Amino acid sequence: MGRKRKNKTHLRGAIETPAAGVPKSFIIKHGQVGSSLTQLVRDVRKVMEPNTASRLKERNRNKLKDYLTMAPALQVTHLLAFTLTPIAPSLRIIRLSAGPTLSFRVERYSLMKDILNTSRRARSIGMEYLSPPLLVLASFPPPSPTTPPHLPLLMKSFQTLFPPLSPQTLTLSSARRVVLVSYSAERETVDFRHYVITVKPYGVSKRVRRVLEGGISVAKKASSSGILDLGNEKDVADFLLRKRGEPGPDGGYESAASSTESVAGDDGDAINLADDYVGRNNKKGQRRAVRLDEVGPRMELRLVKISEGVPGKEGNVIYHHFVKKSKKEVAALKAEHAAKEKLRKERREEQERNVQRKKAQAKANGLEVPSDEAEDLPEDEEENFDGDGDGVWDEDEEISEGDDSEGDEDSKSSDDEEEQIRPAKKLRIRGKR
Repeated sequence: MGRKRKNKTHLRGAIETPAAGVPKSFIIKHGQVGSSLTQLVRDVRKVMEPNTASRLKERNRNKLKDYLTMAPALQVTHLLAFTLTPIAPSLRIIRLSAGPTLSFRVERYSLMKDILNTSRRARSIGMEYLSPPLLVLASFPPPSPTTPPHLPLLMKSFQTLFPPLSPQTLTLSSARRVVLVSYSAERETVDFRHYVITVKPYGVSKRVRRVLEGGISVAKKASSSGILDLGNEKDVADFLLRKRGEPGPDGGYESAASSTESVAGDDGDAINLADDYVGRNNKKGQRRAVRLDEVGPRMELRLVKISEGVPGKEGNVIYHHFVKKSKKEVAALKAEHAAKEKLRKERREEQERNVQRKKAQAKANGLEVPSDEAEDLPEDEEENFDGDGDGVWDEDEEISEGDDSEGDEDSKSSDDEEEQIRPAKKLRIRGKR
């Protein structure tokens, strides 16, 4: 047998550090959610690219506390968790590492494949996901004394999910996608949409646009080399001016009035490019028609609760859609949370004093204290603040992939290790006496 070659897995040179202020996210699913919601998690990861862990794999042994502990070391700022309840799917947006936590009910949703199957202009996934999308907030009421206090916090939470927009440093070619978050005051829901920006020549018909774009068309009339095939046409006018629906070159021509119907875009959609854009002939100064093509996913979210802190360390409930409390009850809850926080702080200080005392005793006895034990302090007991009892998420709950294939693989690997560790039996050879 030949020698096994080792592949180098480390990167040469300095590691690229992310830009300061760019939010990062983990998007996970909690519990048994089914294949449809699992695909929704993958689609939302696609929307949040490139500043998300798109290949994150949840395992049966992973718990919520693992993600909350690991996220600050990886500079992760948001955790989006999907779960399936008896009523409807739910989504939690957790701002790390101190909160707040927003709980949503997913009223309706559509996957990427559903949107692309129903769209006339189906687009394949390309290079649009190498740059973050642009966020557009619509129909949110402006801050005023009459505005509900939870709406500005809701709007701010969606703003912090995406990188801030800087017109001075933003290049036109990097603006490839748009995320639309619109608020409906009648239904009290938030609509989530995802679009891809497309740029087309302005003021020309579809057939002329095929010629300008080098023969690239959906009707597959272009050859593999990208050159438009006009071998079946008697004249170029047969292709450019033939009436719609006429199969052959013997049909009549379009009039000037009917040809205007096929012009792409109107004056409201036409712009002059301020810089070069992706695509053929999209140069600076050219007049182009801009269109948004929806690629999904699509969600309708209803805000249920906003609470301080993170799951496992939740504090005061800022807003609840179904439970309304009086000022006296709110004050009592705030006092209770303040007392629990004071008790936790006292326990932490007592632990630090005990560690310092043990270090002093060990030093006096001439014993060496390991650096790991000196730095790591024992964690105090984390109390679950259930608030009003709705939507409590235990941090010890397991996060599973949805099928037990990984768990079976882990069990098989552990069995193989046990078989390797198990000592071999000695063979007894019976000889003639």
